[in-house]
Amino acid sequence: MRKKVTVVGGGFVGSTTAQRIHDAGLADVVLTDILEGVPAGKALDMAESAPIIGADVRAIGISTASGDYKETANSDIIVITAGFPRKPGMSRDDLLKANYDVIKAVVEAVVKLSPNSILIIVTNPLDAMAHAALKISGFPKHRVIGMAGVLDSARMSAFVAAELGVSVENVHSFVLGGHGDEMVPLARYSTVAGIPLPELIAKDKLDAIITRTRKGGAEIVNLLKTGSAYYAPSAAVAEMVEAILKDKKKILPCAVYLEGEYGIKGLFVGVPVKLGSRGAEQIIEIKLTPEEKSALDKSASMVRELVSVLGF
Repeated sequence: MRKKVTVVGGGFVGSTTAQRIHDAGLADVVLTDILEGVPAGKALDMAESAPIIGADVRAIGISTASGDYKETANSDIIVITAGFPRKPGMSRDDLLKANYDVIKAVVEAVVKLSPNSILIIVTNPLDAMAHAALKISGFPKHRVIGMAGVLDSARMSAFVAAELGVSVENVHSFVLGGHGDEMVPLARYSTVAGIPLPELIAKDKLDAIITRTRKGGAEIVNLLKTGSAYYAPSAAVAEMVEAILKDKKKILPCAVYLEGEYGIKGLFVGVPVKLGSRGAEQIIEIKLTPEEKSALDKSASMVRELVSVLGF
């Protein structure tokens, strides 16, 4: 029997995520949205591309305006992208209360129908929304994961590859912390063909890359004017979905619930995680310098502020 992935939210991030999963033949895909017709139309378009690309998987789209999620039943993974978009000049913090209501309604509906699923949260502010999903779902912590570090690390890698004029396949960047301006790109753990970045890039240029990585989402929002990034976020989700469905045991930076790891307790924070069929199967702890630990603690404190607003 083929695997099944539900993507909640038929906007640019959700529909592109569904397309990537479908086109890779990873699973049958259910795309949902509160709009009538839009998810069904996008899913039909995907399905009609299947004979061309050779994807022997099913794609369907449903409207959930009535609260009916029955087509999502027995999903292996549920990706939640639904929420209000970030606009120019708007911080992720501004999205908090509006998107909490969205997450609450969606999670309550989908977990009843897919009680053994793994939740991947994409809705911003990411870390706080993942925390809300964990509490609302009642799922064990290894089955609620936030997509953040894969995207942030990819952005850093893209900037590094462009700076050095090397293949992106040679670059492995490492970003920890919350998904926001206080994220922690770790240059000494980031490499090009195994060579640490500080040995290849001058400090001023490396600092500029780190700053651009932190502001990567805002840079795209300001350019688009009426939307936010979706190509890179959807690619990041697809990589996580593949690692879980194929039980790859792949180590990726993801937002997970920490219970003392890195000295942080009771928060979703981005750290290296082994992804497999059970979800976040292991949190990998690495040694940090005092400066790096201080930066991670600062990032975590920003997440804690958001979570406290939600009353968790």
